[in-house]
Amino acid sequence: MDLIFEGIIKAFWLLVTFDPEVMSIMFLSLKISGSATLVSLFIGLSAGSALALTQFPGKKIVVGAVNTGMGLPPVVVGLFVSIFLWRSGPLGFLELLYTPTAIIIAQSIIATPIVTGITLASLQQLPKKMRLQILALGASRAQMVWMLVKEAKLPLLAAVMAGFGGVISEIGASIMVGGNIKGYSRVLTTATVMETSKGNFDIAIALSIILLFLAYLINLVLTYVQQRERPR
Repeated sequence: MDLIFEGIIKAFWLLVTFDPEVMSIMFLSLKISGSATLVSLFIGLSAGSALALTQFPGKKIVVGAVNTGMGLPPVVVGLFVSIFLWRSGPLGFLELLYTPTAIIIAQSIIATPIVTGITLASLQQLPKKMRLQILALGASRAQMVWMLVKEAKLPLLAAVMAGFGGVISEIGASIMVGGNIKGYSRVLTTATVMETSKGNFDIAIALSIILLFLAYLINLVLTYVQQRERPR
């Protein structure tokens, strides 16, 4: 209990004094996970909408793959991204391994199936007749998709929260492809693991509390927007 109490005090002190290293790690975590979430939203919303609104042979197989991807182990993603970005790998010439960009790539791969799966489920639960009614009113297919997305905006906001939550708390892929380099690719999760391995439990607990607070704050804002838009 003393360690936890010391960690809480340490976290409060690091935040109040705007510790430069902690602030740098925190803002880098936000930048990386925020970028990965935006990428996953762009791909996931498009892919989820396409899957929900089209019929083709083997659709159930593709949907099954998406649902499986929602539980994709981060270490597996980290392994394959590392292989592709390795010096002798297919994309080694880009020299992205052990950079923040590599972490964004890995986290985007982790979050995209989550966003895709929730988008797919959200649009599929809408009445099928709604599509025909929108088209009958003269809307183009693109306008129809946009109106359906607006209709399902509440669960789609949940997709944003799930995607962000899945990557801000991720550790396996980040440490494998980012290298946990001080001042360059060290994020809150990798820093917590490092401090724990060094026996600095007070700092590790402080970083964990900051991570939880950060995740809560972002999701609180998104939840406020979601609940404000809830039909009365």
